[in-house]
Amino acid sequence: MRIFNKKNKELSNDTMENGVHMITAAAPSSVISEQFKTLRTNIQFSNADKKYRTLMLTSALASEGKSTVAANLAVTFADQGLKTLLVDADMRRPTINATFSIANPMGLTNYLTDHKFDINNAIYETSVTNLFVMPSGPVPPNPSELINSRRMDGLIKSMSEQLELVIFDAPPVLSVTDAQILSTKVDGTILVVKENFAEKEAVRRAVDLLKHVNGHILGSVLNDVTSEGGKGYYGYYDYYGKDTEKDKK
Repeated sequence: MRIFNKKNKELSNDTMENGVHMITAAAPSSVISEQFKTLRTNIQFSNADKKYRTLMLTSALASEGKSTVAANLAVTFADQGLKTLLVDADMRRPTINATFSIANPMGLTNYLTDHKFDINNAIYETSVTNLFVMPSGPVPPNPSELINSRRMDGLIKSMSEQLELVIFDAPPVLSVTDAQILSTKVDGTILVVKENFAEKEAVRRAVDLLKHVNGHILGSVLNDVTSEGGKGYYGYYDYYGKDTEKDKK
């Protein structure tokens, strides 16, 4: 059944092979880095009554830049002094091992499938102060089941108690059910939307699927936007994140 009018977009493997561009670490004073700082501020002040300890970043489809946004956002929080952990929960298309040059990493799947596994062996320090990463580990045959396990629930609880912020880089919503499941376990979800790539119906469908499981959507990030100077930057929009009386009915 054909649901969306696809435009034959090519799925890129570049970030899986070479990692994502860490501009917030390489050029912390750049315009794009400042946009990530703005995003950080908007997240922190999106709810004055609650401090978010666990966040998930996802997108409607693959190749929209969610892993790039997740990694750079993690750097900005770490730069603020928060002990931050970036978790690669995209078990089918991982990027953290390439981004942080971790060869043959043990990670999330090792812990979820081996009850004797020490979680400390899956957490790696980075060159960024206060930033730690957890790769996805070996590709499992059943990622959705692992994400939906009680062991995953316990891990999220433990990490949120030991760290000040945990950011999950999750698979696209329309590709697999992992993001829907994980959205019910974290404090908030951010949807990454790539300009001139994402389809409106796909984005709407992704939002509907997250709301269907009562996932708390904080907002969306419109990325790869072209400014007048010709350089791409990340813009933050929170029109998906407001809980209105209409939504609650």
